[in-house]
Amino acid sequence: MAKILTPDICVIGAGSGGLSVAAAAAAFGVPVVLVEKGLMGGDCLNYGCVPSKALIAAGKQAHALRHGARFGIRDVEPEVDFRKVNQHVKAVIAAIAPNDSVERFTALGVHVIQAEAKFTGPRTVTAGEFEIRARRFVVATGSSPLVPPIPGLDTVDYLTNETIFEQTRKPGHLVIVGGGPIGMELAQAHRRLGCDVTVLEGMKALGKDDPELAAHVLKSLRAEDIVIREGAKVTAVERRGKSGVRVHVDTAEGVEAIDGTHLLLAVGRAANVEGLDLGKAGIAFDRKGIKVTPKLRTSNRRVYAIGDVAGGLQFTHVAGYHGGLVIRPLLFRLGAAENRAIIPWVTYTDPELAHVGMTEAEALAKLKGVRILRWPFAENDRAQAEHRTGGFIKLVTSARGKILGASIVGANAGEMINIYALAVSKGMGVRDIAGYVPPYPTMSEIGKRAAITYFAGATRKPVVRGLVRFLRMFG
Repeated sequence: MAKILTPDICVIGAGSGGLSVAAAAAAFGVPVVLVEKGLMGGDCLNYGCVPSKALIAAGKQAHALRHGARFGIRDVEPEVDFRKVNQHVKAVIAAIAPNDSVERFTALGVHVIQAEAKFTGPRTVTAGEFEIRARRFVVATGSSPLVPPIPGLDTVDYLTNETIFEQTRKPGHLVIVGGGPIGMELAQAHRRLGCDVTVLEGMKALGKDDPELAAHVLKSLRAEDIVIREGAKVTAVERRGKSGVRVHVDTAEGVEAIDGTHLLLAVGRAANVEGLDLGKAGIAFDRKGIKVTPKLRTSNRRVYAIGDVAGGLQFTHVAGYHGGLVIRPLLFRLGAAENRAIIPWVTYTDPELAHVGMTEAEALAKLKGVRILRWPFAENDRAQAEHRTGGFIKLVTSARGKILGASIVGANAGEMINIYALAVSKGMGVRDIAGYVPPYPTMSEIGKRAAITYFAGATRKPVVRGLVRFLRMFG
């Protein structure tokens, strides 16, 4: 017989969103069960954000050693020990893992069950030896790498973000299928660590970002000898030799074959809905994930879905944001709806590409009187001191100066976007940005300089100049 549990809340999935909900509920003394069939911390900690940024950091270190001459330091070709690079990645994961561990959440008062969860009805879930009958459920099972139906894929060894970080031997030639953020980040990291890299993208690389900023990033990556093929449709793959791979592509120039030692698939992600038996709970879903209302409620009023599995923006910070939203109705019966317009995102290439709010194209298509304010990194003293002058900021404002969106390409763009994420979420304007005082010298000054350009036209208006002359008469 199954052991019956009757918590107030049952959370399925111990990634960013699920952990946020479980911790918050436990903090208020609410009985909560957390079910996770895999590793605590989910994709972000084990296969995504954390290991990828650790690998990127290793690549940056190698790149810095090769480019010291401009600072008066001799360029050095680094000796890359890929096994030790892998150890560095694993050490970073291990350092963060205790924050997401079973032990920590048990200590917080969460009942953690390490087993696969399945719905058996509208208000019951089974997991291991337990049957869970909760007042409310939160599905936070995340997503997994999408494996496209490429002919011959079943005959070769291929990597995804779930296996790429297990490599302890440096790939000779890494062929990446997919030119989105994950593909481009891993392409640059591996190139800087000494691998040859070819990226194959069926459409436009970084196609979801502002094309002007994306072009700046792609130019920088190509300058590092990363081969980026856009409009290259992969038609088949086959084994080459004992462990290599041959990728057949169809391009505007014709059909060709590209040989590599390793193949990485980075073509997107699929929501983790398999095995949950959602139909038994009356929960509607499709290939994108679980269908939810703006309040993240499913077709079963007792069940919420958050993060990647909810079929929206697939970012760790979105899952955490969702977790904060559903806690309000779960504990306090307060309304809270998702607002995707305030969500920032960053591609952690070098230079970084960051965005929040409306893009230039979106604003011009929907509104009248839109202003585009710009400022280059080259006009910033800190950027000059660090030789990081490539890049610019683009602020999108209404005619009256309300900040509708911001895009930044350049060094530290991911840090600089934060103030504009706040501005967009709070409806702030250029006067707010122009009025705050950033410390000198910092790259944050770039955004303030862009905001000030909004007022440049006023200095040339006859009426304003006349007012200044009139006021001078009074001493």
